[in-house]
Amino acid sequence: MPTRKTLHLPEIELSYLEWQPETGKEKSPRLLLLHGLADSACVWSSLGHYLSNRYHIVVPDMRGHGESSKPKTGYTFESAIADLEALMAHLNWPDAHILGHSWTGKLAAIWARQNPDRFCSMILVDPIFITKLPAAIKLTLPIVYRKLDCLKCVGPFATLSQAEAAAKQSREYADWSDVQQMVFQHQIEQKSDGTWGSKFAIAARNQIFAEVMKVAGLTENIDIQTLFVQPEKGVNRMDWQMQPYKRYLKNLTVAKVPGNHWSFLTQPETFNQTVADFLEGTRQ
Repeated sequence: MPTRKTLHLPEIELSYLEWQPETGKEKSPRLLLLHGLADSACVWSSLGHYLSNRYHIVVPDMRGHGESSKPKTGYTFESAIADLEALMAHLNWPDAHILGHSWTGKLAAIWARQNPDRFCSMILVDPIFITKLPAAIKLTLPIVYRKLDCLKCVGPFATLSQAEAAAKQSREYADWSDVQQMVFQHQIEQKSDGTWGSKFAIAARNQIFAEVMKVAGLTENIDIQTLFVQPEKGVNRMDWQMQPYKRYLKNLTVAKVPGNHWSFLTQPETFNQTVADFLEGTRQ
C-alpha cells in the first residue's frame, strides 16, 4: 500500500501518495502521476500497485482536490505547476516520467514547454481542451457543469445513497468494481450541513475551467518522448482532435486502448500494461 504524506507549502498543504520500492532500489526510475478534474490521487491505485516494484511513484492530490488544501483562489496553471515543482524539489527529484490525465494532460504539456528538463518522458491520457477555447464557450459552462461525468458526483446530495446512485450513472464508475467503489468512497464526504458531496472544491472547478479556456496547451514543438493514450470511447476520437498533438509533439507514440475517458479504472489491465511497455521502452 502507498504511504500518505503531506507537503507544507507557504500557501497550501499538498497531500500525496507515495509508493517507494523496497530498500536497495533507491535508484528506481521516478514516476509522477497527475489526476484529472474532480478526481484525486487514489484513481491511480491500480497503476501504482502494478508498477510499484519497479518505480518510485508519487501521486499528489492537486490543490482543490482530495486531501489537499482548497483555497478560494489560485487555480491557475502557473500555481499548479509551482506546486509540482515544489513537490519535486521536496523529493529531491531532478526529473521524472510524468503522466497527466484529462485536465492535467493539458497542464503537463504546458509544463513540458516551460521546463522540459523535468521530463524523462511524458504520458498524456485522453487530455481535454488542449487548444485555447473561444470566449463564447463561457456562456455554456452551467450546462457543461451538469453534463460532464467528472462533475456528476460534486453534489450536494441529501444522502450517501443518493450520491452513490449518481456515481453509478457516471462512466467513471461504469463497472462499479472494487477499485471504483474505493475511489468513490475516498472522493466523497459529508458536509457540515449534513449533505454529501465531492471533496472537490467549487472554486477550483470555476477557476480551472476559466484557465483552461484562455490558455493554449501546445504552441511550440516539444521533443520529449511522449505516449498518447487514446481510449476507444474517450474524448479524442477524431483526426482533427489529434492534429495539435501530431503537429507539436515530435517524439509521439499513440496507443489505442479499450475503455472510456477513465480507461485506467474501466480497463485497468490493458491500460497498466500499455503504460508499463512504454516506460520500459524509454529505458532501452
